Amino acid sequence: MNQKYSPEMRERALRMLDEARASGDHPNLMSAVRHVAGLLGMSAETLRVWHRRREVDTGQRPGVPTDVAEENKRLRRENAELKKANEVLKAASVFFAKGTRPPLTEMIRFIDEHRDRYGVEFLCRVLQDVVPGFLTSRGYRAAKTRVPSARQLKDELLVPEIVRLHAENYGVYGVRKMHALLRREGWDIGRDQTARLMKLAGVEGVKRSKKVFTTKPDPAQEKPKDLVGRDFTASAPNRLWVADITYVATWAGFAYVAFVIDVFSRMIVGWNVAATLRAEILPLQALNMAAFNATESLDELVHHADHGSNYLSVVYTDRITELGAKPSTGTVGDSYDNALAEAVNGLYKTELIRRRGPWRTVEQVELATLEYVWWWNNARLHGELDYRTPIEVDAAYYAETESAQPALAGQGNR
Repeated sequence: MNQKYSPEMRERALRMLDEARASGDHPNLMSAVRHVAGLLGMSAETLRVWHRRREVDTGQRPGVPTDVAEENKRLRRENAELKKANEVLKAASVFFAKGTRPPLTEMIRFIDEHRDRYGVEFLCRVLQDVVPGFLTSRGYRAAKTRVPSARQLKDELLVPEIVRLHAENYGVYGVRKMHALLRREGWDIGRDQTARLMKLAGVEGVKRSKKVFTTKPDPAQEKPKDLVGRDFTASAPNRLWVADITYVATWAGFAYVAFVIDVFSRMIVGWNVAATLRAEILPLQALNMAAFNATESLDELVHHADHGSNYLSVVYTDRITELGAKPSTGTVGDSYDNALAEAVNGLYKTELIRRRGPWRTVEQVELATLEYVWWWNNARLHGELDYRTPIEVDAAYYAETESAQPALAGQGNR
């Protein structure tokens, strides 16, 4: 019915309409409707609709009775509310796994993101029933008008900084390395706070996948002894190098990547990318780069690799001997015997290859590897090095060595 009129008015108008029709003064229904509506100062159409609805409700005319229509309307409204509530609960599912009250900033951000679609009151009413301690609509508005706290202001500074640093470091840093990096950048921040802000920023550390073995041994070749015995430590640079090969699938075929790593500082001292596994093209070039970059004699160096045929080839082993180094090999198919080199390969695949692919050509892989090796040596923080870079570890060693030499010389002159 028209909400402008009360139920009493409706009943009165219908009663008068019945009386006018019974008087016999009107030839048809509409004549009586116009007469009574005019006397009551209402629209004739309103009175006609009332009369029609009464006939449906009393069964005189086919149609849906008023009480059924109202019930259907109520059910449709409830279904719409349930659908909206389910959408809200699905969007807020991140809160359910915690089992505790979500941080205030997360609740406010969620309401801010969805308030235009659902409204603040509806969001708070739905989530208060399922999320422990969720904000009330009043609490939300109070929080929005409250002066920002020192923590909130610091968070607003740190979140974009974390996003920037994460992106600059190949998007691979987890909580520990990000915490160390923020401390190096001058931020007074704890590890738990770093974890919380990384979650707010939507960034996380990369996860490594399973190792794929690529070593192809030649059983006919004589193999050097294992001089390392899985002890991947060194007292100084150029005392122990480890080498290994991995591969990258490209649209143009496989790109093979060889690395030579100095165990002391975890620095990649030599590398090469080629479309072939031939010893004189792939690993030998990486070894020559490492030898060229060495600033001292390699007479105390041990070169350790696996039983791959390219590392046992005459051209490669002759070059090791020529440098004055001692060759060493582990066993076949055992990643522990060359664990450090395997680890570098795994990180290279995880931090660069799988995140930046697909790769079109060998040359594209080569350029990306060049950039990655620079980052690895000069910018990447290594947990094994107390969250320092390889270049810093090498520099610290040589600085300490140079400072010790004048002291030893002074003792000899006494």
